[in-house]
Amino acid sequence: MLPQTLYQTAIKFATLKHVAINQKVPGTDLPYVVHLSNVAMEVLMANANTENFNVALGIQAALLHDTIEDTDTTFSEVEENFGLDVANAVMALTKNESLPKEEQMMDSLQRIKKMPHEVWAVKLADRITNLQAPPSHWDNAKKKKYRAEAQIILDELASGNVFLADRLQMLIEDYRKYISND
Repeated sequence: MLPQTLYQTAIKFATLKHVAINQKVPGTDLPYVVHLSNVAMEVLMANANTENFNVALGIQAALLHDTIEDTDTTFSEVEENFGLDVANAVMALTKNESLPKEEQMMDSLQRIKKMPHEVWAVKLADRITNLQAPPSHWDNAKKKKYRAEAQIILDELASGNVFLADRLQMLIEDYRKYISND
C-alpha cells in the first residue's frame, strides 16, 4: 500500500480516537490531530534524509503513537487494523502506567530500543514536536524537567536517526529561552 494511503487511514483512525475524548494539544484549543500530524511530518522529513527508512512503519507509528496510551484503543485493535509491527511499535511508545511515574519514560525507551529505528525516530519526532513554547501553566521546575527528559531521550535514541537527533539537539538548546535563571 502507498505511504499516502497508509497516512490517510492512520490519521482518520487516530483522529476519531482522540476526538472521542475531546483531546487537545496541551495548553491550546487545537485538536490533538495537529500534534499527530506534526510528528508524522517530522518522520516524513527523516524518511527523506535517511537511507533505508521504512516509511510505512514510521508514518503509521507516528500517527498512532498515542492511541493506546491516551484513548480506549487496545493493542488488538491496532494490530487488527494496522498489523503486528505497527501495534508493537505503538505499544513500545506507550508508557506503562502500572510503573511508578519516574520509571515510565526509561521503561518505554528501553522497549523502543528493541524496535526498528523507525520507532526510535517517532519518539525523537514526538519530543521535537513537543519542544514548542510550553503551556502557560507550567512553572520553571516543570520546564527544566521537560528539557532534561528531552536530553535523556536524545542520549538514549540519537543513534537511531541522526537527522532527527540533530534537530532535537538544536531544539533542546533553543528551549533554554523558556527557562528563567532563578
